[in-house]
Amino acid sequence: MIREMRQDDWADMMRIYQQSLDKGNVSFETSCPSYADWDNAHIRQCRFVYVRNGTIAGYTMIAPTSRRRAYRGVVELSIFVDEACHRQGIGTQLLLKMCEETEKCGYWTLYAAIFAVNRASIELHRKCGFREIGYREKIAKDRFGIWQDTVLMERRNRIR
Repeated sequence: MIREMRQDDWADMMRIYQQSLDKGNVSFETSCPSYADWDNAHIRQCRFVYVRNGTIAGYTMIAPTSRRRAYRGVVELSIFVDEACHRQGIGTQLLLKMCEETEKCGYWTLYAAIFAVNRASIELHRKCGFREIGYREKIAKDRFGIWQDTVLMERRNRIR
């Protein structure tokens, strides 16, 4: 079941995020943020969790890409799925829900910067209508000190 995210989902969300940090192929961050920092960095609309057997199995949210008014409809998407739930369709369902809801809210472009080594995430985004728009070589070092390339992907919602 997909529903809107609540603050009391935070512990499960950070458990899943920590898995991604430990794996090292998803984020350049080195630690989990506080709820307040996370909340301030993300748009309050379009925050969704996937609940399975009473536990959060994945989540997705958006953040602004720029403070300039001209870019108000362009948002950066993030999606995280519990490692125990990979390859079960949860990511696809969450991403399709995000595409549908962001369009309803007037966002015209979803953007994602994905580690090039994270082929599963690249394929998930492609499956849900995203296309590759660029590549950033050795853009930053991950938490283990290894240079990572990122693949830039976007999905254009219908502009009304």
